[in-house]
Amino acid sequence: MPLKKKRPALHAVTVLALLAGSTYLTVELRKDEQDKTPTVQAVTDTPDLTNGTGQSDGKQKWERLRNPDRSVLRTEGGKVIATFTDGARTATLSGPSRTFAEPTNTKSKVVTDNWVRLMPENWRQGAEKEKWFKDWFKQYAGSEEDDIFAFAFQYVEGAPVKKDDEGIAYAGDASFGPLNPNGSEGNDLREEESDFFDYLGIPYTFRDGTTIQPEAKRARAIDCSGFVRTVFGYRARFPLMANDLSGDGLPRTANGMARGKVGAPVIPLKGVTPADRPKTIDVVQPGDLVFFKLDARTKQRLDHVGIFLGHDGEGHKIFISSREEVDGPTIGDKSGTSRLDGNGYYASALRSAKRL
Repeated sequence: MPLKKKRPALHAVTVLALLAGSTYLTVELRKDEQDKTPTVQAVTDTPDLTNGTGQSDGKQKWERLRNPDRSVLRTEGGKVIATFTDGARTATLSGPSRTFAEPTNTKSKVVTDNWVRLMPENWRQGAEKEKWFKDWFKQYAGSEEDDIFAFAFQYVEGAPVKKDDEGIAYAGDASFGPLNPNGSEGNDLREEESDFFDYLGIPYTFRDGTTIQPEAKRARAIDCSGFVRTVFGYRARFPLMANDLSGDGLPRTANGMARGKVGAPVIPLKGVTPADRPKTIDVVQPGDLVFFKLDARTKQRLDHVGIFLGHDGEGHKIFISSREEVDGPTIGDKSGTSRLDGNGYYASALRSAKRL
């Protein structure tokens, strides 16, 4: 496995708990919006996949596309049912439709048939002919096992607590961070720097041998980059760095993720000024990391990161991220709607996107 914890027994039981399945695959906008506990959304259609071998059988065909360089699998009628990007482990597959919502903080909801998963290796041209991919695709084509989106929504407000066999809560409503004694509403109200091991409350040993202890005041908290590391790293098993400088894997901060070598840039970073806002964002696909410049005090550093989900019910491009205003992961509207299009707070601050 790419990650190593100080408590090896915890690793085994946690993985077993995750593989046992989850009833919290989706979140539905409910009639009583005062009820903050998400409910399960029934599957509304079936996957448009006819084989699980990764090979064309006359009904599916492979095609190469550019900008970014990628391989797509299409149905006989031309519908894209899977996308694999060169240099990235993230794959987007078609599957049963799901609805994700967060009624406590927004009326927006995302209905999608996209399932975002990590492959065991980076994609490269021709990988569809390799055994590792055929085995992986056979397992996950049409699978309803928890994916990146399911993981992400297991930390929004009202998400139920999930515990492993040792009683460690690995999912459930997450905070952004502890209250900042020198902050105020709209001005650093909560402290940053809460990572996944703080949320878990356990020490963690990274691939480079660095062990970091959790801070008690940060229990059940993850900041924006900590949320991404929780979803992609701790849950989906993408390698993680202890910081932005040492080792290999996903860096600690939004700036480190955006500027680091890991992943495939889909909207290259040109700069951090308003003039550097991307002229088009059509290239982003579900599962991409999106990076923002929100605070002038961080100078040349990017200071926020989220996960692109797709389109909401009104056709807007929507993302999820952990924010101090809502105190945790959200697709909410407080202090700015979670949209990449238009000229809103976050849309205007978007600077780049990357596919892990």
